[in-house]
Amino acid sequence: MQLKSVIMDETAVYRSLTRITHEIIEKNRGAADLCLLGIRRRGITLARILKENLKKFAEADVPLGSIDISLYRDDLTEQNLQPQTGINDIPVEISGRKLILVDDVIYTGRTVRAAIDAAFHYGRPKQIQLAVLIDRGHRELPIRPDYVGKNIPTSHTEMVSVLVDEYDGRTGVELFQT
Repeated sequence: MQLKSVIMDETAVYRSLTRITHEIIEKNRGAADLCLLGIRRRGITLARILKENLKKFAEADVPLGSIDISLYRDDLTEQNLQPQTGINDIPVEISGRKLILVDDVIYTGRTVRAAIDAAFHYGRPKQIQLAVLIDRGHRELPIRPDYVGKNIPTSHTEMVSVLVDEYDGRTGVELFQT
């Protein structure tokens, strides 16, 4: 893979997450009854940042959990994968709450579909919203995020990489040619 461009630096990532936080507060008229669920791996880090922003801007301590979609993937048989039981951390009863799924990149929509299936395993939320840092297009399912940090039109031969300090030692978004 060859680096094609740096899409966002650390400042731009945090600026986008701050904007998304304000959009969440505006759309939900505050932060009551919200629960953030980060989709493993980088979605969890982004959800933590949103949680801190909600605490700062809405003075709300929104529950934060994580969800692993491994058992809910629709491509397990195609890839001959042995599903591993993922660790899900759902800190509160999600039934009747507004659930915000958080992921780094949305592409085909299949990861989000799997996350929705996994969430319903734990209860029936009042509403499910989706926040993503990057929307690169090419949806295969009728799924659209409610909150987007940046839209990046890509080709199928490109790959978007979201970097977070926790896993990568730096924060940013890069575009690669495969």
